[in-house]
Amino acid sequence: MSSQEKIPEENLPAEQEAAHGAVKGADDPFADPGLPAHRPRIQDIDERAAKRSERAVAFLFVLSMLATVGFIASYVIFPVDKIVFIWPFGHVSALNFSLGLTLGVALFAIGAGAVHWARTLMSDVEVADDRHAIEAEPEVKAKVLADFAAGAEESAFGRRKLIRNTLFGALALVPLSGVMLLRDLGPLPEKKLRQTLWSKGKQLINVNTMEPLRPEDVAVGSLTFAMPEGLEEDAHDFQTQIAKAALMIIRIQPENIKDKREREWAHEGIVAFSKICTHVGCPISLYEQQTHHVLCPCHQSTFDLSDGARVIFGPAGHSLPQLRIGVNSEGNLEALGDFEEPVGPAFWERG
Repeated sequence: MSSQEKIPEENLPAEQEAAHGAVKGADDPFADPGLPAHRPRIQDIDERAAKRSERAVAFLFVLSMLATVGFIASYVIFPVDKIVFIWPFGHVSALNFSLGLTLGVALFAIGAGAVHWARTLMSDVEVADDRHAIEAEPEVKAKVLADFAAGAEESAFGRRKLIRNTLFGALALVPLSGVMLLRDLGPLPEKKLRQTLWSKGKQLINVNTMEPLRPEDVAVGSLTFAMPEGLEEDAHDFQTQIAKAALMIIRIQPENIKDKREREWAHEGIVAFSKICTHVGCPISLYEQQTHHVLCPCHQSTFDLSDGARVIFGPAGHSLPQLRIGVNSEGNLEALGDFEEPVGPAFWERG
């Protein structure tokens, strides 16, 4: 550096020491500059200002609670397919927009409230401490606990009850947003698992010919599959409905039917049982004419169709549900109601 170049006075060591209020030795240019003097905030000296900050923090926490309630309400109010125009975003999903807005406000309000609380009401006195070994000595541990207790006291958490209570409320409500998201796992089943398309007066349709079944179409010892009248194969929910309503139609000599209710619910020995196995829901299709046993091909659960379709072998939990049938004025087989118990794998025990 040439002798003509000059260093700005404010960058000289002496000037820096004066600016930081440091005390340095004449022979030690690297002495500890120390901490600047603490300047109290308006909240530290004016309780009215502290109360205003307290109310502001509480307002943010209450706003978070209201936003969480709005998040839950949005799930209930807005249908999934509702589209609305919102400037400047354009056409957006009402549900997605409301969920994002309310959840964002709920989380932001908690964060903003915590930051405002820390900056205006918690102690801001800077404390310097010496570095120590990673493994703390008992004295250090005692000091840390004491410092923590002092910090808790300086945060005014116990004294500012309005902030404390509203914070607890906001933190308690925010997790409900995550609980509501569980709704996206699928629609609630309601009573869908307990009901099928069968009802009184619905004709039994042969799945092979797509024509109504008549008693003379079912021979003794034969196995026929049927579905409810009005169910179309090209319907969007065909697989869902047929998985509950599929029927096995078997004709047994009335004197060979052991179960009294099965005989009463049959028509001239024609019985209708659910085709859905009560183990894991596989379709049953293997019928043994001589024993009247029907076998599930998946795990070999075996049912006796001459004795109320009770389980005689395998892991199935209960008998196959029976559908009560009769004949209408046109001579076609019809249902006299729905199944009296849910079809499918062990639902009856669970429900």
